[in-house]
Amino acid sequence: MSRTRTERLVNLVICLLSTRRFLTAAQIAATVPGYEHDPDDARDHEAFQRKFERDKAELRELGVPLETGTASVFDAEPGYRIAHREYALPDIPLEPDEAAAVGIAARLWQHAGLAAAASSGLAKLRAAGVDVDPQATLGLEPMVTVDPAFAPLTAAARDRREVGFDYRVPDRDAPSRRRLQPWGVVCWRGRWYVVGHDLDREATRCFRLSRVVGAVRVTGAPGAYEPPAGVDLISHVARWSGPVERTGRATVLAAPGRAAGLRRWAVEVTAGPDGDRLVLPYADPDGLAGQLVRYGPDVRVLDPPEVREAVIQRLKEIAARHDELVATGDAR
Repeated sequence: MSRTRTERLVNLVICLLSTRRFLTAAQIAATVPGYEHDPDDARDHEAFQRKFERDKAELRELGVPLETGTASVFDAEPGYRIAHREYALPDIPLEPDEAAAVGIAARLWQHAGLAAAASSGLAKLRAAGVDVDPQATLGLEPMVTVDPAFAPLTAAARDRREVGFDYRVPDRDAPSRRRLQPWGVVCWRGRWYVVGHDLDREATRCFRLSRVVGAVRVTGAPGAYEPPAGVDLISHVARWSGPVERTGRATVLAAPGRAAGLRRWAVEVTAGPDGDRLVLPYADPDGLAGQLVRYGPDVRVLDPPEVREAVIQRLKEIAARHDELVATGDAR
């Protein structure tokens, strides 16, 4: 399903959920983006009717309880609405921290370009009476970012489509071409990885998304392969990355009462008038920087310079990505 059609269906559901009266096709066309047409143009109106019929069938296949009826006996044209009693989820008991985690997950999907799915999930939870705040952060205030390869690789894994991409490794000057049947994308130790079957090496491989160079190219048809049953993606990444030796030490200044996660991680905490100095063990500057930027202005790196520079670079990347979203009109 195309993104345009998905957005139209979501808008249609929102429209039909926002009213308890039956809405005619003409009223829906005047309200829902994507149905704009000239009703006096026979061909244009016929195209709208075909589109609307396909969308109604799609909603019913998805299990949306779409009702047909009239607001009164005097109405000659049938209308449509969604039965609230059948659409709402049963009670879902969530603790405050669980509800906050759902909020963080929704923020991640929005950053990953899947805002429609995230909004739909939150709408269903709210319909069940669950108070989910998408700005909730469990007290950590993370800044969630993903690599540009995240969205295309996630979509390819979902649709079971082969992909190709250029991949850079630290000990080589030029990136190499990889062909992969992606099984899924997971986060491990603050980084995103894709796991799948490497077509050239005929073996299971995982690739760090931050090392993918350029665009991911979809080369295969949907449903071209099937991942192994019960595959544990995290275990593959853990075995590939190996144990982490945190031999480095970084000193950061944390605002009073903030950065609880870093405080648990610190091997030394010293209180001061301008904040608390935390000594953190780390394996590589970039990995630590990815953790620190999530705390925003509550944490400032004092030492060493390599970690401070890595954080600055991460913040520049976040700012550049935000500017790009603003320029394309996708910023939220």
